[in-house]
Amino acid sequence: MSVLYVSPHPDAFPSLRALIAARYGEAGEGPGWGGAHPRICLQPPPTGRTPCPPPRLPALERGPGGLWVWGATAVAQLLWPAGLGGPGGSRAAVLVQQWVSYADTELIPAACGATLPALGLRSAAQDPQAALGALGRALSPLEEWLRLHTYLAGEAPTLADLAAVTALLLPFRYVLDPSARRIWGNVTRWFTTCVQQPEFRAVLGEVVLYSGARLLSQQPGPEVPAPPKTASQLKKEAKKREKLEKFQQKQKTQQQQPPPAEKKPKPEKRGKRDPGVITYDLPTPAGEKKDVSGTMPDSYSPQYVEAAWYPWWEQQGFFQPEYGRPNPRGVFMMCIPPPNVTGSLHLGHALTNAIQDSLTRWHRMRGETTLWNPGCDHAGIATQVVVEKKLWREQGLSRHQLGREAFLREVWKWKEEKGDRIYHQLKKLGSSLDWNRACFTMDPKLSAAVTEAFVRLHEEGVIYRSTRLVNWSCTLNSAISDIEVDKKELTGRTLLSVPGYKEKVEFGVLVSFAYKIQGSDGDEEVVVATTRIETMLGDVAVAVHPKDPRYQHLKGRSVIHPFLSRSLPIIFDDFVDMEFGTGAVKITPAHDQNDYEVGRRHRLEAITIMDSQGALINVPPPFLGLPRFEARKAVLAALKEQGLFRGVEDNPMVVPLCNRSKDVVEPLLRPQWYVRCGEMAQAASAAVTRGDLRILPEAHQRTWHTWMDNIRDWCISRQLWWGHRIPAYFVTVSDPAVPPGERRSKAEAREKAAKEFGVSSDKISLQQDEDVLDTWFSSGLFPFSIFGWPNQSEDLSVFYPGTLLETGHDILFFWVARMVMLGLKLTGKLPFREVYLHAIVRDAHGRKMSKSLGNVIDPLDVIHGVSLQGLHDQLLNSNLDPSEVEKAKDGQKADFPAGIPECGTDALRFGLCAYTSQGRDINLDVNRILGYRHFCNKLWNATKFALRGLGKGFVPSATSEPGGHESLVDRWIRSRLTEAVRLSNQGFQAYDFPAVTTAQYSFWLYELCDVYLECLKPVLNGMDHVVAECARQTLYTCLDVGLRLLSPFMPFVTEELFQRLPRRTLQAPPSLCVTPYPEPSECSWKDPEAEAAMELALSITRAVRSLRADYNLTRIRPDCFLEVADEATGILASAVSAYVQALASAGVVAVLALGAPAPQGCAVALLQGLVDPARELGKLQAKRSEAQRQAQRLRERRAASGYPVKVPLEVQEADRAKLQQIEAELKKVDEAIALFQKML
Repeated sequence: MSVLYVSPHPDAFPSLRALIAARYGEAGEGPGWGGAHPRICLQPPPTGRTPCPPPRLPALERGPGGLWVWGATAVAQLLWPAGLGGPGGSRAAVLVQQWVSYADTELIPAACGATLPALGLRSAAQDPQAALGALGRALSPLEEWLRLHTYLAGEAPTLADLAAVTALLLPFRYVLDPSARRIWGNVTRWFTTCVQQPEFRAVLGEVVLYSGARLLSQQPGPEVPAPPKTASQLKKEAKKREKLEKFQQKQKTQQQQPPPAEKKPKPEKRGKRDPGVITYDLPTPAGEKKDVSGTMPDSYSPQYVEAAWYPWWEQQGFFQPEYGRPNPRGVFMMCIPPPNVTGSLHLGHALTNAIQDSLTRWHRMRGETTLWNPGCDHAGIATQVVVEKKLWREQGLSRHQLGREAFLREVWKWKEEKGDRIYHQLKKLGSSLDWNRACFTMDPKLSAAVTEAFVRLHEEGVIYRSTRLVNWSCTLNSAISDIEVDKKELTGRTLLSVPGYKEKVEFGVLVSFAYKIQGSDGDEEVVVATTRIETMLGDVAVAVHPKDPRYQHLKGRSVIHPFLSRSLPIIFDDFVDMEFGTGAVKITPAHDQNDYEVGRRHRLEAITIMDSQGALINVPPPFLGLPRFEARKAVLAALKEQGLFRGVEDNPMVVPLCNRSKDVVEPLLRPQWYVRCGEMAQAASAAVTRGDLRILPEAHQRTWHTWMDNIRDWCISRQLWWGHRIPAYFVTVSDPAVPPGERRSKAEAREKAAKEFGVSSDKISLQQDEDVLDTWFSSGLFPFSIFGWPNQSEDLSVFYPGTLLETGHDILFFWVARMVMLGLKLTGKLPFREVYLHAIVRDAHGRKMSKSLGNVIDPLDVIHGVSLQGLHDQLLNSNLDPSEVEKAKDGQKADFPAGIPECGTDALRFGLCAYTSQGRDINLDVNRILGYRHFCNKLWNATKFALRGLGKGFVPSATSEPGGHESLVDRWIRSRLTEAVRLSNQGFQAYDFPAVTTAQYSFWLYELCDVYLECLKPVLNGMDHVVAECARQTLYTCLDVGLRLLSPFMPFVTEELFQRLPRRTLQAPPSLCVTPYPEPSECSWKDPEAEAAMELALSITRAVRSLRADYNLTRIRPDCFLEVADEATGILASAVSAYVQALASAGVVAVLALGAPAPQGCAVALLQGLVDPARELGKLQAKRSEAQRQAQRLRERRAASGYPVKVPLEVQEADRAKLQQIEAELKKVDEAIALFQKML
């Protein structure tokens, strides 16, 4: 059996590195070397066991008497599972090896140099600050790389991360205090992410970061005695001591000398000039075009770039569907999910608008008649609560003291003052909405549609009024719908905070008490149990099961209520569970849904014992008037006093909470308005089944059908003042022979009532219903009410039904389902053909956004940046309770210790869309958004360089077609541009936004900037004017097409750069946002031959760069010699040698003759594919077979009967994502096979 020898010391990071690698080997398919998992031994190998003493731990013995390997790098490589270090020969594998080498040669010396002197384990041969400076220089490449990457190589930890994390364990534990960690924010994020992985935690436990105060207990303990030092090691140490003594003697001599005469201070070295914040200061009237005739600023600045463009777009009418009509490619219409007028947008709204605007801009640029209709929701409950708080805070008045009309005037006044903030935010986000069609759900046009819908549905019997148990919020003093109730699960006794109560209230217990049998001579009783003991004051019966033998003798008997002058009959009903408790159940029809149904079956009286505010009514003193949870304690005490209390026990239960007020919901009997949903739900479900309505991701379709199949009637009345008042009137006729009744709209109601009751209209008195309609009722009409329905209009005929509804999956039933049901019922048409549901935005830790956690982020703060104090100030101006403010501040301090840096609109939009993987929630890290701001800077600098290369007199050709004299790299970049265009259009059509952003990011950064522009520099400066002109035309085409590709995601920076390019024709559109989007038919320059040749050049370049890094040849241009296996490869290598020279910063790049040896002293790198194409083909074909086998297995699993029903939704989504990944890998393997076959 293999044995792994490691140090037991908790800070022996080389041993920790090996142990973590072993953990990964256990979790994966075994160690990469194929052996069994080794046994761990916490001590050096026994003397005589090894052929020679291992120079250092860890050491690995592969079987008794087998091969010995020592050193963290080699041991970890062997123990790490095969394939998780990056595929062999691939770019990822090269990257892993580079970072492992960097960790060993740069990070470990710098980390030890900074940490060990601070712990007293090594004499400080250098100044501590200098040691920290060296550590900082070592961390700088890491910090820069991690701006755009979660891990060092790939999307999961690799050997690279393991090497670097263990190298930095000592600094993070003992040196890097909170202020230093703020400087290295990306490194800190990556480090904490890695050490939280299960394999790391299993070895390291909880890694405690240095707080700034070093305790004795933090210092490392004694190390296991090391093996005796060799003569060579002792000689080196003697030399070091000699140097140290000389240095100390020199310092002592200098101290004894008199101080030198004062010298003139040396002028400080000129560093890079800090340009500060670059702003656009040219006078540009609102709506006028921005002046871009001046010189481009040195670097990208969001404030400079985003200035002036939006007012110009709006003024020119680019966002209106009338612009550019007629459009031959059809109509694209989408309405915005109307945000609440109450407040401001958060990052969830920003995600919604980033996705919707990118889709809208893409359709507009494709030449479709495009309308994205804006609007705002009146948000009944939320708005009323906000204004009520404001009224009380400023005037000390309640709404009831003010009166309904005066209160509504206050709400409208508040709306006019605050309502535009959301529209301002939407404009800052670049949302290309048609503001001429902006709607508010309380506007007269939309209010008329609400009234019409109510009247029609009431006449058809779909809307009806009934007294039923409703979900009642005592805090809001209103009914709420089932889907506005959150269900909090409790495992047992729990104290919860309830609005209006100073002390927490007990839930999760079952209280048992006894009812005495009426007329019994002895102490015969029936024991019942309840979780809401206060409701026993409303009991009207005790129920038992008809077959329960324990109670057969009690048929026809009653029990005595201890506090009321009434007896309660004992009834027999099948709903009672004989096995639960005593088998006897108290019946309270007015306060429990099950009891209500029992009461109806047995015609029992329903006695309401709570008013709308939760105070007890219809009960005797001392309970009368008590708040419900105070009454709970009083009833329990009274039962104990009378000797009827029988015990209390923990009881798992679900507590219903109002998701608006967080109050405990009470079932109360109230007359309310309802919508019959059964038939409408069946029609909505059938539309999805037939394929008329498409819901994406498809995983949500099952949830849709389940909800529709189990739908209940919708309570649409709310006991509020702000909202659409129910258009129904209570009619009173001044004739005692005519009973009162209800009617609809006022004038019509008076006329119809007079006619119906045969009296004159002057005898009719009308009183409108005091309640308002549920906000979601008016929102459900939004897709057609915004176009003036029920009146016919051109907009209604052109833009209804809409094309797409895009929103978060959390309001699938709040809003989407109701739009579909009401649209089908009232118009006979689906309101849209497709529904795309995006994921929910969470914070970087996966937590739901919550004001009390301090992690709710205003998108404007990401765009403009905000200090930590600025974030704190926002909390003080919010509606948070003072007790929650400090908790929220702590959350902000932990997540944003230095505040939020300025990222700009384009970076925010691009980052949000890049995060949007279908079906998965988004854990948003603001540092990743900052990385996309650096991408904007890359675009800026690339375009600036390109414009210099094009020259002032450059005239682009009339078309983008090649001229016929293009070089290999010109053909290659056109081919890669063709692929980016294909992937972008394909991704937009499939709503696969990460695929689009990845294609565009990779083209600009890795292909255009990293390769093409570098290869272009010698061409533009060369003497071949024909080749240079071809290169300039190709470069222009890349800029033109590349900016058009990016425009839907990054409208500001692309417009700014596009406006600085010359135009191909005088008839070109005035703005990028109305310029045609690149399509495969326009960009059809796929060139496999050029791609194969350039892939060879890039493979050589990567190998040369790797060798330069390994041998620290960073400041010279080493010569490069290429040894090839055959003549064809040699010819190809010679053709690309100039590109290798430019890309690898090499000196001479020479191809050796076949069989010729490399010059003496050369470092060697083996390029897979150059040496043996046949061997590589064999490996790729084996890989393809394995991938095909895995894909087939997944397809069979998904096709199995019962899979959609039995398998959890998240597992289905994971299977779908894995299958997509395998299919993508297969495609890449096939492309690679085709490439190598050409080289045979």
